[in-house]
Amino acid sequence: MLEKPDLQDEKICACLREEFGIDAAHVTFLPLGADRNTAVYRVVAHDGTPYFLKLRGGTFDEMSVALPRFLSDHGVKQIIAPLLTQTGQLRAELDAFRAILYPFVEGRDGYEVALSERQWGEFGTALKKIHTLDVPRTVTDAIRREKTYAPRWRETGRVFLGRNGDRELDDPVAVKVTAFLSANHDAILALVERTEELARSLQAHSPDYVLCHSDVHAGNVLIDAAGAFYIVDWDDPMMAPKERDLMFIGGAQGFISRGAEEEERLFYRGYGPTEIDPTALAYYRYERIIEDIAVFCEQLLSTTDGGEDCERSLHYLMSNFLPGGTIERAYKSDTELENLSTGELP
Repeated sequence: MLEKPDLQDEKICACLREEFGIDAAHVTFLPLGADRNTAVYRVVAHDGTPYFLKLRGGTFDEMSVALPRFLSDHGVKQIIAPLLTQTGQLRAELDAFRAILYPFVEGRDGYEVALSERQWGEFGTALKKIHTLDVPRTVTDAIRREKTYAPRWRETGRVFLGRNGDRELDDPVAVKVTAFLSANHDAILALVERTEELARSLQAHSPDYVLCHSDVHAGNVLIDAAGAFYIVDWDDPMMAPKERDLMFIGGAQGFISRGAEEEERLFYRGYGPTEIDPTALAYYRYERIIEDIAVFCEQLLSTTDGGEDCERSLHYLMSNFLPGGTIERAYKSDTELENLSTGELP
């Protein structure tokens, strides 16, 4: 969220005092992230201790806080675990939000700083540990599970393509979106149809499922001043084929200063040898693009909020189509899949 929510700082301070036992001296809104349901703050207590406060609106999954705590407790050091309230809870209620408090880690994300070779290796090591961790049924049963490669986002994308241009729009960002959808109508429809073909192929067999973060793009990787590496934002974990996470590596997901092939080379040094399902990898890269298009269209065409969040969403929507972007990388995965099916080398 780039714009501060309509919530008084005094209410935030009262929540921190009553629920977490923290007497806040300063509360500073941080305009970060593309999620319009999440606002984040830097909190400094009177004793000088800094904290990171996350206010989560909309749908809330308890596993988004319970899982990182579980992973941290089980030795995954690249996780920043939420702090407990005075009653032992992992979050508190604050008006329409859930308040989640973390230690404050001063750092920059993968959009801002290039990961070193060591950090790429550590990234691979961390994900491999997460993917191979023996997670109890009490945890896995509470996490959503990839079952049918559901068409939700493909159907939403078709809806926006079908109604594009059928109404007058006053908002300048919405006007840009409709023009963009019109110019790319056939390309988007082809992406939707190819994603459905790959989904049907995956439904025909049963790959192994592992614990996945499901959103490990550059914005969810944090590097602190000492070079320590963290995977953040566990809002949407799932049990799925490992390719659900691995598709981000080399997939034009915002990491800077290295090409896709180099990202993969450095990452798999840490992750180790593994057999990649090319159908699953291609599917998840396509499906991510369709999800982005659908989510950003919902934000930009179904509301009249405007502001910086809308401008940022428009930028993210259009960036999928840039040279070297996510669509180009998805096409490459698809080409490699076709080459494998015909016995040709990619």
